[in-house]
Amino acid sequence: MDILVATGKLAEKTVRYSVGYSVVDNADVLVLDVEVAAFLTPHRLLSALKKQQKKYDVIFIPGLCTGDFSLVAKELGCKVFLGPKHAYDLSSVLRFVDEMEFSLEVPACELLSDVWRDIALETLDEVEEKAEPLMNLENVKLGGGSRMKVMAEVVDATGLDEDILSKRISSFIKKGADIIDLGASLTASSEDVKRAVNVARKVSTVPISIDTLEPELIKAALNEGIDLVLSLNSSNIDEVAQEVALAGVAVVIIPDAGEGFESLIKNIDAARSAGISNIIADPVLDPIGHGISRSIVRYSRFHEEYPDVPVFFGVGNVTELIDADSVGVNATLCGIAADVGSCILFTPEFSEKTRGSISELNTAAKMMALAKERESSPKDLGLDLLCLKEKRRRPDVEVPEKYVIAQNFAGWELDPLGPFRIGIAADDDGGVIVAQHEKATIVGQNARDIMDTIMNMKLISKVDHASYLGCELEKAEIALRLGRSYSQDDDL
Repeated sequence: MDILVATGKLAEKTVRYSVGYSVVDNADVLVLDVEVAAFLTPHRLLSALKKQQKKYDVIFIPGLCTGDFSLVAKELGCKVFLGPKHAYDLSSVLRFVDEMEFSLEVPACELLSDVWRDIALETLDEVEEKAEPLMNLENVKLGGGSRMKVMAEVVDATGLDEDILSKRISSFIKKGADIIDLGASLTASSEDVKRAVNVARKVSTVPISIDTLEPELIKAALNEGIDLVLSLNSSNIDEVAQEVALAGVAVVIIPDAGEGFESLIKNIDAARSAGISNIIADPVLDPIGHGISRSIVRYSRFHEEYPDVPVFFGVGNVTELIDADSVGVNATLCGIAADVGSCILFTPEFSEKTRGSISELNTAAKMMALAKERESSPKDLGLDLLCLKEKRRRPDVEVPEKYVIAQNFAGWELDPLGPFRIGIAADDDGGVIVAQHEKATIVGQNARDIMDTIMNMKLISKVDHASYLGCELEKAEIALRLGRSYSQDDDL
C-alpha cells in the first residue's frame, strides 16, 4: 500500500520527521504551495497530484481541512482521509493504516483515541473475566489477577440526611467506586448506623462497608446486612467475632494503635481462631513525614509472607495530608499498591484538593492492570491520567524578526448592549458555565457554544467586549474541567 501525506510549508519539517519516525516505509510527503496546512483545498491538492507520476492507495490530508475531498478520491480512484489535527501525531496514525478505516469527517487522532481506549477496555474486561480471585465481595473480585478495586468513604455518613447521603453514594459509584464505605462519626448511635446502611442499600449497586471500631455499631450494621466491616483489632475482635463469623461477612484486620507487623499478624490469627474466615489485611499506609517508607516495606513483607490474603491500601492517608494535586500522587501510590499486592484502594474525597480521587484511582488501577497484562510500564496504554501536562509537545512557532509588544488597553468602555456576569455551577456531572445578561441567561458546558449563542442573539456590539468575554468564558471552561473554582476577572 502506497501512502501520501499532504501538507503545507509551515508544517513540512514536522510532517517529514513524523512520517520518517513511523513504522511504515511506503509513505511519501507532498508539500503544497500553501503556508498553513489547514488551508489546503481539494482543487489545489488535485492540481498538484495530477503532476505526480506515482499513484497512491491512500492520501492523508491535514486533520483541520474542511473542504469536500471526496471529489479528489473519486477522480483519482484512491482513498482520501483526514489525518491528525497535529502533524506530530502522524507517526501514531500511520501505524494503523492497514488495520482500520479512517474518515473524511473525523480527524484520525480523534478516531484513534477511541480505538486505543476501546482496545484497553476490552483487554481489562478479559483480564477481569479470567481472574481467579482470592475473595469475592458480592460480585466484586478481590486479588487473583483482577483489577484493584476502589473503596470510597462517605465521611460521617451516619450524620448525613437521607437525600444528601443518597446523592453522595450515587455520585461516588458514578465516579468509579467499586465499594462504598460508610464512615461512622464519633457520636453515631446504632440507629444512625442502621439508617445509613438502609439508605445505602436503596441506592447502591456495589458492596457496602461500615467504618468503625465500635462493637455496638458493627453489630448494628451486621443486623442490616452489611457486606464488609472496617476494621477489627484486639480492641473489638472478642466482642463481635461471633456475630461476624455467623454473618460470614468480610472484615479488614488492622494492627493495634501504634503497633506494626507483629500486631497485625496476631490480630489476624485471633480473628481466625474466633471463626472469622473472610479476612482482608491492612498493614496501614503511613503519611509522608510519618514513616511512609517503613509502611511500604511492611506491605511488601506481608504480601511476600501471606500472598493468599487480600490487602487493603489506604491511599487517602497520604493524599489528604499533602498539599499537592491528587492526580500524580494517586497514580504513584496506585503503582506502589500494585507492586505490594494490594486488592483495595481506599480513599475519601473529603477535602477540595482530593476531589476527583475516586475516578483518578479507578483509572490508575486500570492502567496498572493493563501494564501487568502487557508486561510494560504504565504508558501508551490507551488510558492515562494526563490532565495538565502532555505526552508530546507540539512544535512551537518561531518569533519573527519584526513584532509588536502586546500591551494592556485601559481605555475600553461599557458595551451599549450591557455587561455579562460569568460564573460556573459545578456538579458531579461536570456542571455548566452561566453567562448572565439583562436580556437572557445562557448556560452551556463549553465557551465556544456560549459565545456563539451570544453572537447569534446579538447581545454584544463591541470587539473589545467580545475579546474579554472569550477570555473569561474559556477560563470558566478550564475551571470546570479541572474541578477548580472560578471568579470573574480573577486569575484561574
